[in-house]
Amino acid sequence: MANQEHLALLKAGAITWHDWRKQNHQIKPDFTAANLQGVNLSRVDLSHAVLVGANLTGADLSSASLHKANLVEANLSETNLSVADLSGATLAQADLRRANLIGANLSRVNLRGAAIADANLIGTDLRGANLKEADLGTAKLIRTNLCFANLIAANLIEADFSEANLHQAELIGAYLYKTDLYKTNLSKAHLSGAYLLRANLSEADLRDANLGWANLTGANFAGANLTGANLRGANIKGANFSGVNLQHTTMPDSSSPC
Repeated sequence: MANQEHLALLKAGAITWHDWRKQNHQIKPDFTAANLQGVNLSRVDLSHAVLVGANLTGADLSSASLHKANLVEANLSETNLSVADLSGATLAQADLRRANLIGANLSRVNLRGAAIADANLIGTDLRGANLKEADLGTAKLIRTNLCFANLIAANLIEADFSEANLHQAELIGAYLYKTDLYKTNLSKAHLSGAYLLRANLSEADLRDANLGWANLTGANFAGANLTGANLRGANIKGANFSGVNLQHTTMPDSSSPC
């Protein structure tokens, strides 16, 4: 359970909380299973705080610091986390459905198995984040930085990754049905065994990407750059390759590049 003294100090207001944290910077505030639903915590310093299982539904955490905070299984649905610093935080199994994460810093964050469906992550920094088996269905990830991120077996169905950076991202076995990857940087990304049925990859950068044994049925690659990509064993039935650069590309039925 939450430390009642910490909870009372937090609810006393931003000034009281700031003064206490300044004098007790070595203490990790404990809000385990606390009910903070709808609370205004904008710009509050919650770095290193323990918020395991806390209810933050609809709370305002815009511009707040949650650096290296523990939010395992926390409920952050419909929470405003715009421009918040969540770098290095642990949000495994957390509920972030319909949350506003525009411009947030989520670099190196652990979101394994998190529910992030319908969330707004436009322009978010997710470099090196762990999103393995996370649910990002229909989420907005336009211009999001996901380079080196782990998205293995993640649900990305109908999500919008247009102009996002997925350089060297791990997408093995990810579900990308009808996902929008327009002008997305997927250079050196690992997409082996991924499901890209009817995905939009027009004008995407897929240089040296691994699409081995991926399901690309009906995918749109118009104007994409597949230089050096590996499509060995992939299902390309009905895929659109018009205007595609296939230089040094390994096609499904070939063991050598074109």
